[in-house]
Amino acid sequence: MAIPLKVNGKEYELNAPPMKRLLDVLREDLHLTGTKEGCGEGECGSCSVLLEGEVVNSCLVPICQAEDVSIVTIEGLAQDGRLSAVQQAFIEHGGAQCGICTPGMLLAATALLNQNPHPSRDEIKAAIAGNLCRCTGYMKIFEAIAAASRLE
Repeated sequence: MAIPLKVNGKEYELNAPPMKRLLDVLREDLHLTGTKEGCGEGECGSCSVLLEGEVVNSCLVPICQAEDVSIVTIEGLAQDGRLSAVQQAFIEHGGAQCGICTPGMLLAATALLNQNPHPSRDEIKAAIAGNLCRCTGYMKIFEAIAAASRLE
């Protein structure tokens, strides 16, 4: 079945089973491997992408639900070779550790800052609550998101 997709501003038409996971389509068919699989159950956030600007776990989304909607992956955050403010802040504040959770954290932070450019610490915590990091105590991640809110 041909399914039209809009990923990172590009249009695709894929022949895929309608219930194939969005995560698998991104990684296997489109070769966008920045989106990671952690748990495969929607619990860890490693597979987070933005679907019409909202954070979703791509391991839980069948491709048929992503038809003709805007999908943004970690590869879509940088524009014209320039990192987004959130990506730059993660580098400057050590918000990235092993890299498994980082794409999901960056997308959750991007969605938050798109909706609320100057969030409180509690709002930052709530926004990334669906993303588990097994490497750090989250402080550098909070600091990076707060710094990005000042850069926007």
